[in-house]
Parts: sequence; C-alpha cells; structure tokens
Amino acid sequence: MKTLRIIAIGLFITMPTAAQQPGIKRTELQRHDLSVPGRETVQSRIDFAPGAAFPRHTHPGEEIIYVLEGKLEYQVDGKPPMTLKAGDVLFIPAGTIHDARNVGNTNSTELGTYVVQKGKPLVVIVE
Repeated sequence: MKTLRIIAIGLFITMPTAAQQPGIKRTELQRHDLSVPGRETVQSRIDFAPGAAFPRHTHPGEEIIYVLEGKLEYQVDGKPPMTLKAGDVLFIPAGTIHDARNVGNTNSTELGTYVVQKGKPLVVIVE
C-alpha cells in the first residue's frame, strides 16, 4: 500500500499542468536538443474544445504559434487581445505572460513550437 501511495504522489508531481485543463488536449509531436547548449525545441499540437480556455501562463523560452483550425483569442500582457484564425501566426517572447481561449463554435487547434531551456517545465501557470 505504501509503494502504491508513493507511485501515486510521484505521478501527481510529474503530471503536466496542461493535462489538467478541461477541454484542452496537448499532444507533443517532437522534442530535440539544439546546437545551443542547454536549449531544446518542442513542437506540440494543442486542441481546444469550443469555449475552452488555457489560463495565464509562461514558457521558459520563445513560443511560435500557427493556428491550424478555428478561432483562438490570445491575451498577451502589454497588448490588446487578438483573435487569430486558421493560417495566422503569433510569436510570444520568453517569459511573457499570456493566455488563449477558443472563441469559435467548433474545435480550434494550434501548432506550438517552443525554443526553451532544457529541463525546465514547458508551461508555468501564473496565479
């Protein structure tokens, strides 16, 4: 029983924050070390159900967004809200607080490419 409890605690601690957001599915597509020491690139597909929102967060590096389908509204600190549709792109500098939500009536999907510090959490939720 004690072993099972330790395993459960370990899984909870290492569980990605993104998996805990209702209506959002993050699928990591690839992860590779870069020629710059201590840096890696991560590419993920992020699916948003209608009305789903990802809370304010940061990344330990740059995020490059390409909207694959639907309409997503992004709020990047210091800028007015912006709505992007399929085919639109957005660059978010390292450490910048931002959020995203599906403002359409159908599923929305983005391709997120991250150039980040290796070994750091990819997503850090900001309270």
